Amino acid sequence: MTGRTVIITGGASGIGKGISKGLAAEGANVVIADLNLQAAQGTADEITQAGCSAIAAQVDVTKRASVTAGIELAVKTFGKLDCYFNNAGFNKPMKFLDVTEDNFNAIMSVNALAVFIGTQEAAKQYIRQGTGGKVVNTASIAGRQGFASFTPYSASKAAVISITQGAARALAEHNITVNAFSPGVVATPLWDKLDKDLEEIGEGDSGFDSMAAGILIGRAAQPEDIVPTALFLASSDSDYVTGQTMAIDGGMILV
Repeated sequence: MTGRTVIITGGASGIGKGISKGLAAEGANVVIADLNLQAAQGTADEITQAGCSAIAAQVDVTKRASVTAGIELAVKTFGKLDCYFNNAGFNKPMKFLDVTEDNFNAIMSVNALAVFIGTQEAAKQYIRQGTGGKVVNTASIAGRQGFASFTPYSASKAAVISITQGAARALAEHNITVNAFSPGVVATPLWDKLDKDLEEIGEGDSGFDSMAAGILIGRAAQPEDIVPTALFLASSDSDYVTGQTMAIDGGMILV
């Protein structure tokens, strides 16, 4: 990854932070794009203090102008863009019959529409550069199998898989690859919040520990477990791979 510039949305915490630190350690110039600028700067500082290259950018992934500004900052700072990770996402569990339009639309906006916007804007930059490039999207096991109290989230992640496939077909002529990875249960602050949310709707026994119990490898993932696949998809090793969603779930969902 030496000399390659990578933007990671939602890069200030959880899986995004793990990817940011992992790719920076491999020589990438990393842009931590996050709505929480203070947290993004904190992650960037951790990376630079370790002798690697990173900057922070405040980006609202649901706003095209904000996404474009983040890309412009990356190019202004490092000269080009090589890989764009559409990683930002969130979930707010609700019982199926209680899901509101606001809940559904908010989740779809961040988890699906933002992936579409990010892919478009990254591709436009690659075409301007004339260099080709890579887009990597964070899908989920929930995109392969619907979960009752995660239904909008499952729908949004299924959309990520479809966007990945459609974009791969549309952008291949420009030497742009588009792939995704599909995590299962990962020990991150997102899951801490999900456990609390599930307790509030009376489903505390269906959270992290319950779902992790079905993993063939015998444990939940750590963000570091995602890094090798992210590195593969961001590097030249995956130049002949496009339109794919690679599972990193310890054998939780077999399809």
